Amino acid sequence: MTLEVLRQRTDALRTEIGRTVLGQDEVIDLLLVALFARGHVLLEGPPGTAKTLLARSFSAALALDFGRIQFTPDLMPGDVLGTSIFNFQTNAFVLTKGPVFSQVLLADEINRAPPKTQAALLQAMNERMVSIDGTDHSLGSEFIVVATQNPIEQQGTYPLPEAQLDRFLFKLVIDFPPEAIEMAILRQHAAQPLEAGLETANLSKVLDAAALAETRSLVDGIILKDDILAYILRLVRATRENSEIAYGASTRAADALVSATRASAALNGRDFAIPDDVKRLFTPALRHRIVLGPAAEIEGRSSDQVLENILNQIEAPR
Repeated sequence: MTLEVLRQRTDALRTEIGRTVLGQDEVIDLLLVALFARGHVLLEGPPGTAKTLLARSFSAALALDFGRIQFTPDLMPGDVLGTSIFNFQTNAFVLTKGPVFSQVLLADEINRAPPKTQAALLQAMNERMVSIDGTDHSLGSEFIVVATQNPIEQQGTYPLPEAQLDRFLFKLVIDFPPEAIEMAILRQHAAQPLEAGLETANLSKVLDAAALAETRSLVDGIILKDDILAYILRLVRATRENSEIAYGASTRAADALVSATRASAALNGRDFAIPDDVKRLFTPALRHRIVLGPAAEIEGRSSDQVLENILNQIEAPR
């Protein structure tokens, strides 16, 4: 496995996903970074911006088991994890596995489920296993969650708690595409109208579990020198000392940024990381891990603006 082979695989993944999702090149790249860094992703954007289609296309280009959960207010933890049912023929309990037993899990509109159901994913996301009736069940090293949420409509939603948000490597914000891209989308659908669910049917499988393991092994070998590690640490610690932030990022956030930086370097064809890798990933990796203070909220400052200010204040290594 070489960096050239990795480049070929990632180019093929970009091509396949880009056949159905137009104008989201940066988001697709960060999805691939998360995949190779073993991280979960939260997609946030208004309705109709192809969040679910992006997650399904991402899964369709991977030769991995796909599961989907449509989160609703009446969804129960057992609907996510599964439950043990007594079999009268064998006189024993048999586990009926829930949709979490997959390799790529789409958690659609995750903020529509109550906190106890959201919490059912905590162990799965953190440890890649679930405990049911006192027995641990492994989900496999390939397990990744791609969740979506709508930031506009708040009625009937339950904001994700900080502990849940901290399990996501990235929070990626998807906005409406530029006019030219939107016209291209309309032309594509007008020329070849598709039924719901069939948009991804013809995508080729580019990466299987064995190839993914090889790729991740290569990413793990990317060199991060002490000056890059120190730069990451300074940035993360700065979020804890900033007057506009009530609660800064955790050590888990710093560790996640390290993993993502390795993957970003590999995707750019390098076996070493540079400060630009860190700068590119800093906001997506931390925008959901900080809590703004009252002063920032009163002034209407966003998390992205505060993080951008920190990035400008901390000097990068040469």
